[in-house]
Amino acid sequence: MQWPSHGGRPEQLLARFGLAADREILDFSANINPLGPPAWLKDRLIAGLDGLDVYPDPGYLEARCAIAEAENLDSAQVLLTNGGAEAVFLAARLHAGQTATIVQPTFVEYERACRHYGLRVADLPLSPDNSFSLDETRASRAMEGSDVLFVCRPNNPTGTLIERSLVERLLEAGRRLDCTLVVDEAFVDFLTDPVERLTPLLARYPNLILLRSMTKLYAIPGLRLGYLLGSPEVVRHAAALQMPWSVNSLAAALVEPLLADSGFVARTHRWLQEERLRLHEAFARLGFQVTPSQVNFLLLRDARCPSATGKLFEFLLHAGILARHTHNFRGLDGAWLRLAVRSREDNGRLLAALGDWSPAG
Repeated sequence: MQWPSHGGRPEQLLARFGLAADREILDFSANINPLGPPAWLKDRLIAGLDGLDVYPDPGYLEARCAIAEAENLDSAQVLLTNGGAEAVFLAARLHAGQTATIVQPTFVEYERACRHYGLRVADLPLSPDNSFSLDETRASRAMEGSDVLFVCRPNNPTGTLIERSLVERLLEAGRRLDCTLVVDEAFVDFLTDPVERLTPLLARYPNLILLRSMTKLYAIPGLRLGYLLGSPEVVRHAAALQMPWSVNSLAAALVEPLLADSGFVARTHRWLQEERLRLHEAFARLGFQVTPSQVNFLLLRDARCPSATGKLFEFLLHAGILARHTHNFRGLDGAWLRLAVRSREDNGRLLAALGDWSPAG
């Protein structure tokens, strides 16, 4: 069976499991903020239609300055991108033809981007036996033979977080070994502790590149907004490799007001803290093994029968719930399911379905 490479595509799976294409489905496979976009965004987009006959600013100065102010950086350290995916591909292109190590299991686009630009790729696998935590000794050893190390923090699909102090030590090792650390922080805005952000480390470590996405938190995946942070030299090099006008003017104009909407972020954090804790505790009571996620999704499998994950996926789909399969995450190979944290009502329906599940069938 050909599994979709990303979440959020229920139509690709319904027919394969004998279900009608118009069946109502609760999509727990895509990690998008269930609060939806900020209420003002639609009117802002409509107002922006009057400017569609004008090219975007090729340097996106206003958007970059807004990001720089929010991150306490210089605008020369910011590159606006067409979603987090373009930032990933630019980071790989900066190291075209070199050697990369990817901490696995993780987002599939790192390997795709590396292979697209001719990088030789090695994996650094994490183990469920220690909650998918990163071993410093093994990571440092892997960096010895690599030009670049790709890390997702918080990690997709496990939701786990590498401590900032460990990242600092890896950056020190990378400086000695001439190895760059590319850290994808697509879900960092869901963290409630600002101490865990890595942005301040850019001042001390030119071998650090941070990748960000604005589509997850603000629920705008169709608009494609992201950015890359690094030293001015790295950003200049990446900008020279970037396709001109890769971000449309409607999306670019949203950066400043989105970053200014602190109320939206606060509401998101309150929702997430309540619902993630509720789900985590409920999953454990129902007999599921769950990763210690710090963000808006959790990775789980039935602790009583880990081999029944495929049956569990199909059971949930027939119950009107789409989970994210893990067949294309290296090291997971379909043995786990990733479930987004949604609204209280939706999460209640998920828990009710899981309460009816029995691995014995």
